Amino acid sequence: MAKSVNNITVTVDDNNNVTTIPEGTSRVPVLHESRVVVFPYTLTPLVINGEENIAMVQDASKDDRLLAIFPPLPTPEEAEALSFDIKFNGVKFNDNMISTVGVLVRIVKILNFPDGTVRVLVRGLKRIKFEQGCPGKEPQALVSEIKERNEQSLEIAAMVKNATNQFQEIISYTPNFPDELKIAILNLNNSVRITDLIIDTLNIDFAEKLALLNLINLDERLQLLTILLNREVEVLHLGSEIQNQVQTAMSKSQREFFLREQLKTIKKELGEGSGNPDVVVIKKKLEEIDLPKVVLKTINKELERLEVIPQAAAEYHVAYSYINWLISVPWNIYSDDRLDVQEAAKILDKDHYGLKDIKQRILEFLAVLQLKKDRKAPIVCFVGPPGVGKTSLGQSIARAMGREFIRMSLGGVRDEAEIRGHRRTYIGALPGRIIQGLKRAGTSNPLFMLDEIDKLGNDHRGDPSSALLEVLDPQQNHAFNDHYLELDYDLSSVMFIATANITETIPPALKDRMEIIRLPGYTAEEKKQIAKRFLVPRQLKDNGIKQRQLSFSVKAIDEIINHYTREAGVRSLERTIGKVCRKYARSLVEKTIKDSDRTLLGVEHIKKYLGVHQFTVDKAETMPAPGTATGMAWTSVGGTILVVEASVMPGNGNLKLTGSLGDVMKESAEAAFSYIRSNAGKFKIRKELFTKNNFHIHVPDGATPKDGPSAGITIITALLSAMTGRKPVPELSMTGEITLIGRVTAVGGIKEKVIAAMRSGIKTIVLPEANRKDLEEIPDNIKNKLTFKFAENVNQALKHTLMK
Repeated sequence: MAKSVNNITVTVDDNNNVTTIPEGTSRVPVLHESRVVVFPYTLTPLVINGEENIAMVQDASKDDRLLAIFPPLPTPEEAEALSFDIKFNGVKFNDNMISTVGVLVRIVKILNFPDGTVRVLVRGLKRIKFEQGCPGKEPQALVSEIKERNEQSLEIAAMVKNATNQFQEIISYTPNFPDELKIAILNLNNSVRITDLIIDTLNIDFAEKLALLNLINLDERLQLLTILLNREVEVLHLGSEIQNQVQTAMSKSQREFFLREQLKTIKKELGEGSGNPDVVVIKKKLEEIDLPKVVLKTINKELERLEVIPQAAAEYHVAYSYINWLISVPWNIYSDDRLDVQEAAKILDKDHYGLKDIKQRILEFLAVLQLKKDRKAPIVCFVGPPGVGKTSLGQSIARAMGREFIRMSLGGVRDEAEIRGHRRTYIGALPGRIIQGLKRAGTSNPLFMLDEIDKLGNDHRGDPSSALLEVLDPQQNHAFNDHYLELDYDLSSVMFIATANITETIPPALKDRMEIIRLPGYTAEEKKQIAKRFLVPRQLKDNGIKQRQLSFSVKAIDEIINHYTREAGVRSLERTIGKVCRKYARSLVEKTIKDSDRTLLGVEHIKKYLGVHQFTVDKAETMPAPGTATGMAWTSVGGTILVVEASVMPGNGNLKLTGSLGDVMKESAEAAFSYIRSNAGKFKIRKELFTKNNFHIHVPDGATPKDGPSAGITIITALLSAMTGRKPVPELSMTGEITLIGRVTAVGGIKEKVIAAMRSGIKTIVLPEANRKDLEEIPDNIKNKLTFKFAENVNQALKHTLMK
């Protein structure tokens, strides 16, 4: 078939092979954005984007179906990455740099897709050269045909044959190529067509294909093609070698497995033992330790698996680690408890001052052990503010009982597996921290401290507090099941001691399983004794000072306690004493104090070393004004006195509350106001006072949050004092919750409140009658300095709190 288009005559036979393209230039549409390199005599699919390009292709398909494709030049990075030197000739066309060598193609088929793109199948016809661009709506250019001769020299024939053989080898390594391709190349006689077909089929980079398209000379094109074919063949050879090595290793491993199985069978028939050194070591350990029958049965079963699993297999190491854990856990190992109650009492007294209730509870447990000898231990929880010695007390108890001490911090733990362990199916699985702690202790009856149990968390990985329910339940922990061991472990002999700052955040079910023992904050006298007996000697030693060189007077310690620390415990006190010791040590080094000098620190020394006072002690008013009352409050760092102020001003009967009060304290103030208003006649208050005045209650300090019902009696005293003008009794403080009918009910924190009141110069304290029993907890030396008044209702309380 022959056709004349734009002065170019194309003759195509039945197989679409081009026979003649006359010389001259022609104007044809140009496709210049595609990074697909098309070669003559090949079918290539193209994706056409952009409305302009799509319209151009559709117009061409209606006319002569011819297009000129000029690929863009490669990027500088792509050009530098080439393993050979070549110069790309380019020309600027429609703001793009394109190759001057392209291909004239015929559109074979067009497919429109829903996404707006057009897929075109084109057949390459001939290499063409870009002459110049043509103006117009569609991108068009004048192009000229590049003549290519089918050279038949011996060198060309040899290179074509070599390229064909190498390509056949590539096809043999790559199953994706169809058999028809191999047949087509073998049946072609045209060197140019063979070369271009191999290039088009070869899986090489865009820049490399464009370089081959630009090489007009067939000899140069074949030389570069040979280099690229050699590279591809080498890559395929290397990949094949790697694959063969892997298959050989797998075959060798399988062969070793079968031989090992045969060897085991032969040894078994001959009565010989296992040849696995790991199994031999484990069996030797089993002869030396005493294990429960169920554990021994599990280990023997795992040993049978271990003997048949190849040592290189991942499952081997999982089984070996599991057996090692089963052997390492102290199943039947128990330490002997020190049951001498007197000796244990001496150790506890030596390590800690005071804490009589806790010491008595531990000694009671030791006494019970002497009678029962069943090793069942109590589960207790020490609750108290920071720094009162909860953790160190656990260490002291372990020493007094002769047990190993294990501490596990639960603060921030959110994963249940931390307690119960991971299943062995997970990579890197381990037992939980309970079993790990027992392994470190080496006994089944250590003292296990669960520190900061009130700070447990939970998330999508589980709830650790729920896992602890089994651990801390005396009815269940004799059969604690760790997910990793999958065997029951008896925890009933472990003495669990939990510590917490508050009980509100401990789940109720968990709290119910523990015996709560509260550690109140230390009194000033107790802090003084602790500092003299423990803190000062320890800080002198830590700072390299000899006891003969430095000592603290009682007044110096009082100065530090009252004016440089404010806490329920003694942690800050010890740090402050350490600060004084460090400053003294510097004086020794700088020779401002001689080594032979003995220094007794007084108040002036403390002020010199520590500077201005950090805290001031609240002092009770000796001449309180009407409308004020002194209450008592409990805080996380101990007790304190609390002044309540009330005032009356013209208004319409509103009650205003200020001072960062919480909801409970606001309700307490409203209850006090309602009680006074409902009993105005009893207090000789005119009713007009409530309708013509506003009432304001303020509790300093304004920035400190306050809450709780214990200030009820204080608020009603301040209000009545403001309304009646009666002054409150000087040097008197009070605490107690009130009801709407005037009853005074019990409150907590009596010990801390009383100590704080005495420290502030209070002489008389008014308490609810229901709190009379709490005076037994207060040391006698404090009770003897105070006068206590008790009240069952508001009327009795007011007789003590307001002057006549």
